[in-house]
Amino acid sequence: MSDLQDLYQDMILDHNKRPRNRRALDEANRRAEGYNPLCGDRVTVFVRLEDNVVKEATFEGSGCAISTASASLMTEAVKGKTLDEAKALFKKFHKLVTGGAVETAEGPGLGKLEVFSGVCRYPARVKCATLAWHTVNAALEEHDSEEPKVTTE
Repeated sequence: MSDLQDLYQDMILDHNKRPRNRRALDEANRRAEGYNPLCGDRVTVFVRLEDNVVKEATFEGSGCAISTASASLMTEAVKGKTLDEAKALFKKFHKLVTGGAVETAEGPGLGKLEVFSGVCRYPARVKCATLAWHTVNAALEEHDSEEPKVTTE
C-alpha cells in the first residue's frame, strides 16, 4: 500500500473513531434525517445557516466506518461555505465517489475528501459515503413542510 493510501486509510479510521462535530445543534435552523435501508446507517444533520453561509454543521447517528467518517469530514468541509458553494461541493463529492470525478493535474480539488476516491470501486459502499451528503443537501433546501427525510433507496 502506498504512503498516500495509508494516509487515507488512517484518515477514515480516525474520523470513524473520533468523529468531528458529532452532536445535536440546538441553534440549527436547518435539519434533515437520512437512512440507508441496505445497511441500516442513520444520520441526522444539523445546520445553522446565517446570511446564506453555513456557520455550523453537525451530525448524530450510527453507521459503518465509511458513513461516519464521511459525515465527520462533510461537517468540516461545508462550514464557512455559502449555500451555493456547499451544494456545489455535494455535487463534486458525489461525482468523486461514483467514479465521475474530472481528473486534473491537481486532482478533483476536494482536499481531504479525496480519501473517498476509492469508494467508486465498491458500489455498495457509495451509499454509505454519500448518505450524510444527501442529507445535508436536503437540509440546505428550503422546505415548507416537515423536516426532510432522505433515503438511499
